[in-house]
Amino acid sequence: MLTRRSSLALLAGGAASALIPAGAFAQQGVDLSPEQPGRPRAERDEEAIRLIAKDAKFARDGVFTVANNTGRFPFSGYASDTKTVIGAEAEIGQLVADALGRKLEIVPTAWADWPLGVVSGKFDAVISNVTVTEQRKEKFDFSTYRKDLLGFYVRKDNEITIRDPRDVAGLKVIVSSGTNQEQILLRWNEANVKAGLKPVEIQYYDDDVVLYLALESGRADAYLGPNALLSFKAAQEGKTRLAGNFSGGWPVLAEIAVTTRKGAGLADAITHAINTQIRNGNYAKVLARWNLTAEAIPESRTNPPGLPKA
Repeated sequence: MLTRRSSLALLAGGAASALIPAGAFAQQGVDLSPEQPGRPRAERDEEAIRLIAKDAKFARDGVFTVANNTGRFPFSGYASDTKTVIGAEAEIGQLVADALGRKLEIVPTAWADWPLGVVSGKFDAVISNVTVTEQRKEKFDFSTYRKDLLGFYVRKDNEITIRDPRDVAGLKVIVSSGTNQEQILLRWNEANVKAGLKPVEIQYYDDDVVLYLALESGRADAYLGPNALLSFKAAQEGKTRLAGNFSGGWPVLAEIAVTTRKGAGLADAITHAINTQIRNGNYAKVLARWNLTAEAIPESRTNPPGLPKA
């Protein structure tokens, strides 16, 4: 495993932060203003409102209170005023809030804190790249709004294509330790080796700067990670490209969803609201604004099959 220190020794040379500053985003056409004039807005959806259970309770009157683990575009980040939350998830939340006739309030929340906050009623929902799983369905209801995709990204001039496990045989692939994508890559590698194919050389980095230097210098062939994050970075910088993607629950379909307390009486209303926005085109506009079109779903579903507990 390559540590930050050993990787820097291999890839000596100055590098700027891997997190693109707000100014750079602005220069590359991403609107970071707190006003967000281009954000799609929805009309009040009376049918969605009728689907709210009569005994449903919101955290605040007239407000749709949403927890969000703010900090990474295109999901969510801060506007140029350093306090307004913007991004794809904020915009999905805005569409739902508008449809339900409520004002949106986004509460930046640590990932570990959202489950208790939703269960206790502090938040009406969490919109924060939460994948539907069978275990989570025991405590939460889900209204899907995006596919959970992983992507292989390569240097822009690298012509390789990765469509199935055999395509990674013999490649040098970067992946983050302890992630779902690492487990998938390890399973692929194990199957390839059993089939007599060359093993994958798996590389780990604990520094994003070094990681991308490895990819751009040719020390690594591909980087496997969340498609949304890597697609957005590729679109902004133009240094990498998508070589192939697949479900984050491979071989099972995985979906991202608005998450509410189980039995809170909100899920059917939210699902209907999202489907209205899919039909009228607002949903597609949100995904396009944040380079997430590849993760679009044709229809929102309430509590679909989730990733298995195993």
